[in-house]
Amino acid sequence: MPRDSDGPIVASARRSYEYAVHVCHDEQGAVDRLCSEIGGRRVALITDDSVALLHARRLADRLTDAGLTVAMTSFPAGENSKSLATAARLLDWLAGSALARRDVVLAVGGGVVIDTVGWVASAYMRGVPYINVPTTLLAHVDAALGGKVAVDHASAKNLIGSFYQPSAVVSNVGYLRTLDRRHLRAGLAEAIKKGVIASPELFELIEQRHADLLSADPVATARLVHGASVIKCRLIAKDPYEEDLRRPLNFGHTVGHAVETVAGYGHVLHGEAVAYGMACASRIARSRGLLAPALLRRITGLLREVGLPVVISDLPVRVDPVETLNALGQIRKIRDGHIRFVLPVELGETVVADDVTDEEIHRALIAEADAPGGPDD
Repeated sequence: MPRDSDGPIVASARRSYEYAVHVCHDEQGAVDRLCSEIGGRRVALITDDSVALLHARRLADRLTDAGLTVAMTSFPAGENSKSLATAARLLDWLAGSALARRDVVLAVGGGVVIDTVGWVASAYMRGVPYINVPTTLLAHVDAALGGKVAVDHASAKNLIGSFYQPSAVVSNVGYLRTLDRRHLRAGLAEAIKKGVIASPELFELIEQRHADLLSADPVATARLVHGASVIKCRLIAKDPYEEDLRRPLNFGHTVGHAVETVAGYGHVLHGEAVAYGMACASRIARSRGLLAPALLRRITGLLREVGLPVVISDLPVRVDPVETLNALGQIRKIRDGHIRFVLPVELGETVVADDVTDEEIHRALIAEADAPGGPDD
């Protein structure tokens, strides 16, 4: 035994993790990929009540027909279900199931399902494998990727969560044909975000094909989902656990999360809140001389052309700007006194500002500056 027992002991727990993202055109392709990823393990399929009727029951039957053992449960659809109460019920269900530690949880649904089920999978038996099967456009291009899993708290969105990577993502763009226009628009918001922060080509694709994308054209949506997935995977690979909080992927989310909190979870879709948040951040960038007027109009013009909110009166419910500022104060408290705004400079280029004042934010929240022909010439 060494004599010196006072010095620190260094423990190491590094882990490298990779998983495949499969973009499929139809359910048969998705079933084939799922069977390959699952192998012979048992499956606990978790979804919401709406997706159960549309897709999940049929998917469970097809997996069963392929020889897999599948148990399934669902919970009420909507942001209100993204809660500790729902998570506790799912943990109870898993505890009563035959699922073993190497079996697979299948999260089939939109962002609420994927975030909630991913967090449950991270907690059950200290972590069981899970696979994401997104059914909304927002989940295809964003929520299903990156392993950020969480449930909401009354004081802040996604307050209770972790980083827990899926074993795979199997995206079937055919599911998007059952979405209404509002949810397709909300998904496009996250794709537009990725275009602004990292890919002029993706931004131009949405400009040119937004009518086809809002009609869930399978060729256009497959191209969009593939391109957006490549961008997100590339960005999160640089910092999968958000050790650097100055992340371009947070573009639009600072104001967006505050709006969701003030409006009451579920009344404003996540993509709608992010779109408005992007418009606000772009106005702040313009007021600081970082963003050219023409590019401000181009960003807000595309958001408006798609049918997304760019001014506070566009939001589907009344949101008070003062209450939104107060909610940002809560976010500031959670983040060690700092609010970081991702501000666009050019398509594919952003900066992060830690010094945005409440006055700047308030001006951006209440501005009526718009698309082409607006007052920022």
